[in-house]
Amino acid sequence: MNKKLLMGVTAFCAMGFFGSAWATDFGTAAEAKMMLEKAVAAVQADEAKALEAFTKGEGGFKEKDLYVFCGGPDGNFTAHPKLVGKSLKDLKDKSGKALGEEIYKNAHEGKMAEVTYMWPRPGEEKPSEKVAYVEKVGDQICAVGYYKP
Repeated sequence: MNKKLLMGVTAFCAMGFFGSAWATDFGTAAEAKMMLEKAVAAVQADEAKALEAFTKGEGGFKEKDLYVFCGGPDGNFTAHPKLVGKSLKDLKDKSGKALGEEIYKNAHEGKMAEVTYMWPRPGEEKPSEKVAYVEKVGDQICAVGYYKP
């Protein structure tokens, strides 16, 4: 086998290996949707218990880089790994977009919507495109975001 061909095959295999490793580290659109559907059912069953589980990342509400976050009628986070009590409604993405306002505007009872924004992946500084699935459930606005590949 000639040297250039061998280097090309090696590079291709390495890309495949690292690409699949990356895929296992980050949640997919389908996984984010399923987590939000599960979260909506949990809030409907017992809101207080659900919000606590979301914040703690328990009960399957923290997988890979996916997690549930919610905001209450006052615009503040009611569930989030680090931001409970802070304003969700005033949150801006890394491009300056009024992310929180858009989440509140697009969330409707019984209908999942998408909000696209720019946010850094875990461990990175440069923002990447991210999509949050959002839905209103009772007086809560809940969401799960995933990074676009």
